Amino acid sequence: MGKRIRAQRRGSSPKNRVSSHRFPGASRIPRIEGEIGTVIEIVHSPVHTAPLVKIRFENGDETFLVATEGVSIGQEISFGRQASLKPGNVTELARIPEGTPINNVELRPGDGGRIARSGGNSATLETRMGDRVRIRMPSGRLKDLPGHCRAVIGVLSGHGRSEKPLMKAGTAHYRAKARGKPYPKVSGVAMNPVDHPHGGGNHQAVHGPNSVSRGAPPGQKVGNIAPSRTGRGRGKRKE
Repeated sequence: MGKRIRAQRRGSSPKNRVSSHRFPGASRIPRIEGEIGTVIEIVHSPVHTAPLVKIRFENGDETFLVATEGVSIGQEISFGRQASLKPGNVTELARIPEGTPINNVELRPGDGGRIARSGGNSATLETRMGDRVRIRMPSGRLKDLPGHCRAVIGVLSGHGRSEKPLMKAGTAHYRAKARGKPYPKVSGVAMNPVDHPHGGGNHQAVHGPNSVSRGAPPGQKVGNIAPSRTGRGRGKRKE
């Protein structure tokens, strides 16, 4: 009859659940135009690699944004097309000069920001092409986006956080615990066949497909889930 594999058992355990009450809140760009907010607090969030800033508007509404380098308590943050090119301000890509570092970039107008959101990261606006804008992402890859997408001016704070060594296993444990992830994590090929689809065999290798469909049931849904491609890249990708 078999038994439930480790990934299935983990789902019913409170040990691996994220303590959501510790999270300050969503850190997306609000859908507003022509508003000015004031930074009232710099907040630590366990699940973010960069700190957050708490912004309060004139009408009393509050929101969180990922903190940009140079932003301080009491600073005013402008949202809209007429915002100046000051670190922390939010405006459309079509109104940002070429070569400007940006972060929290929207993929689609109004989605709140998807690109360059981790500590110390930033994208660069390369050039304009009519109603579209080309940006260079943190990976170096070029991407064309609609000019109406918004972004935050500047580089995200928290640079160098990942360069600090963990020093001991307990530190790695608490870092993983903050995100609800197990630590240490045993690879599937090191397990027995009854414990994991990749387990068993005379060598530690995946003997069979290591990609599964998006709709695979729990217990089978391990490895590369619905990958767009697998295997080693052949040659340099054309931009």
